[in-house]
Amino acid sequence: MHSRLTKKYSSLFAAALLLAGSQVLLVSQAIAAKSIGLDRVVAIVDEDVVLESELNDRAQAVLQRLKGQYTQLPDESVLRKQVLEQLIVERVQMGLAKRYEIKVEDEEIDQAIGRVREKNKLNDVQFEADLKRQGLTMAGLRNQIRDELTISHLQQGVVSNRIKISPQEIDNFLASSDGKFATSPDFHIGHILIALPSSADAEAIAASEQKAKDIYQKLQSGADFAQLAIANSNDQAALQGGDIGWRKLAQLPELFGNQLAGLKVGSVTAPFRSGAGFHILKNIEQRGGGQQLIEQTHARHILIKTSEIMDDNQAREKLLALKDRIEKGEDFGKLAKEHSEDTGSMLSGGDLGWASPGMFVAAFEETLANTPLGKVSRPFKSQFGWHIVEVIERRKEDMSEQMKRNQAQNMIRSRRFDEEFQLWLTQIREEAFVEIKPN
Repeated sequence: MHSRLTKKYSSLFAAALLLAGSQVLLVSQAIAAKSIGLDRVVAIVDEDVVLESELNDRAQAVLQRLKGQYTQLPDESVLRKQVLEQLIVERVQMGLAKRYEIKVEDEEIDQAIGRVREKNKLNDVQFEADLKRQGLTMAGLRNQIRDELTISHLQQGVVSNRIKISPQEIDNFLASSDGKFATSPDFHIGHILIALPSSADAEAIAASEQKAKDIYQKLQSGADFAQLAIANSNDQAALQGGDIGWRKLAQLPELFGNQLAGLKVGSVTAPFRSGAGFHILKNIEQRGGGQQLIEQTHARHILIKTSEIMDDNQAREKLLALKDRIEKGEDFGKLAKEHSEDTGSMLSGGDLGWASPGMFVAAFEETLANTPLGKVSRPFKSQFGWHIVEVIERRKEDMSEQMKRNQAQNMIRSRRFDEEFQLWLTQIREEAFVEIKPN
């Protein structure tokens, strides 16, 4: 019989894993010791099957969840038909994931479990006991999380690649009101208001202006903004030290936005007037906007993959020998063409071009950061195999505009993901071989 997650853990993992655009229910692939021959096949899906016990378990779990949400439940036959269709689609996706050789590392599963444990403040003993009460084992739980993550990686990879976004689409989005708002920087703002009544005469206006100037001079001399706000401001946030929280530049009054644009973090504006009185703003913190200097690295590498005929030790020793030859004067690029197994870079002598932080897996990023300019690293292992890397150049690059365009591209993709996801699901379901067995 297939094991299953209870409602409790299903909801926890759905939240913990944050599977964008995913409507996947937890998949059960581990068949217990009970003979398959005693379990009826209800559907054949390509090279896999759906068992009646699995259908029963999933239907019961869904029924229990619905009982807690609705007073009127669907007919049992309708419910079972819906659940069976979900299981079929899951089988199709797992088959595709196998074809694409999508793998989930144990570390990723550990992290998912860790998030759930942290959320529920459970230690190892408590977590194991809780699983036992739910009729689950740690091994079974890990298998189910692995399947969930496998399907998620498949969806994110395949569906994202189906979404093509042109430079013109990005330009149009950035020019739109939605785009301007979405990519607008966020400011954590302090505000001091010296209010003016609507009937204020010239003398009252002058007095308020002078008071605002005096406060500004004190701030320039190092006085505490919060204390001055508490003592002098007429704003509703005065007792909070003038802290009005985070605001997007695009959602601020134009008068405020013009004053904050270009204002350095920690700085204050000179007093300026509105219909309400004289204002002083402080840029307490800022997210986004301004110059985004990124350190980029130009590097090249040689990759040796492990296999049945090349174990970890042999791969490492081969790279040590290549490193020694390079340090004795042989050309890195020539050796990369002859020995590297990275098909994407071997023909260019292992050249990876200019890379920004976050482009490579953690092990590679760490080695890049710790390898001196012009030097070749010691062999190190990543999920792809064993590497040596040479750092050719480093530079600081202003990526402000590119980061804004990347942000816009991600937002457009997110908007289109759900629609494309449903189209893809429909397509793979239609293309799959499915035979539903009669009762």
